[in-house]
Amino acid sequence: MKAAPFAYVRPGTVSDAIGELSRDGAKVIAGGQSLVPVLAMRLAQPATLVDINAIGDLRVLKEEQHGVRLGATVRQRAAQRDPATAGVPLLRMALPWIGHRELRSRGTICGSLAHADPAAELPAVACCLEATVTVTNQAGERTVKAVDFFTAAMTTTVLPEELITSVHFPRATDYQGFGFAEIARRHGDFALAGVAIRIDARDPVRPSARLACFGISDTPVVRDVSEHLSEAVADGGPDTPEKQISTVLAATADDLAADVVDTGGDEHGSAAYRRQLIAALSSRELARAYKRAFQGMSGPTAIDEERA
Repeated sequence: MKAAPFAYVRPGTVSDAIGELSRDGAKVIAGGQSLVPVLAMRLAQPATLVDINAIGDLRVLKEEQHGVRLGATVRQRAAQRDPATAGVPLLRMALPWIGHRELRSRGTICGSLAHADPAAELPAVACCLEATVTVTNQAGERTVKAVDFFTAAMTTTVLPEELITSVHFPRATDYQGFGFAEIARRHGDFALAGVAIRIDARDPVRPSARLACFGISDTPVVRDVSEHLSEAVADGGPDTPEKQISTVLAATADDLAADVVDTGGDEHGSAAYRRQLIAALSSRELARAYKRAFQGMSGPTAIDEERA
């Protein structure tokens, strides 16, 4: 099929883009990796496409005092390779799993957040890291916490007349460790289930642990699992072997998985299968993230070039 007819505009400023979005039936396009297939299948028929790629202010990718800010047109592959994002290891860990490199070369960070697919990686990363999204309208800017940004499958708090202009990810600090893993039918497919993890181990026997799961509900599901991890490392702290931590965590992982998985399942995987995946992935990645917090690293030592 082909897209239904639409008007096309390419504003040069944010204010002009907001003005175009105030018209009925207008839709933003940046990378287009999610929108164009939807248009081709006529699942969406906007009256006007507002192309924001000519707006220079939206190409920002810079380090700030407490993190990194990425504008609405920053490509996923650019964020994956830019030195400014080295301070956000979890983002670097997740990006190679998004589609294929050709898609990441056009797809944007903010576009993935706006699309809000339940199986997408970046919404879970944003919720795990407590990122903030800046949304602009005719009255000015407002900032939304990632955990409040996603309201349902493919649905966010952004109104039709508003534009996501940037997202801010906080920088990792000392004694933080991160974990990320997902299971998909093939690399590049949307995940059947996945986890993003942040550990703060400044208190090594009572670390804080935040888990965000995706692919298992309409929105990312976030849980504080500090108590689970503290029980696993109570005796040995940083000297506890990774395998031992994972084994102890596995004992309570089934209950955790039952709590977070509320999908009814589909032809690719039942709810029970997804619970098994979450139980296994969360146990393993929590143990890995805890050990990383004491190894002077918060993620992989190098980007996986096969996926990069």
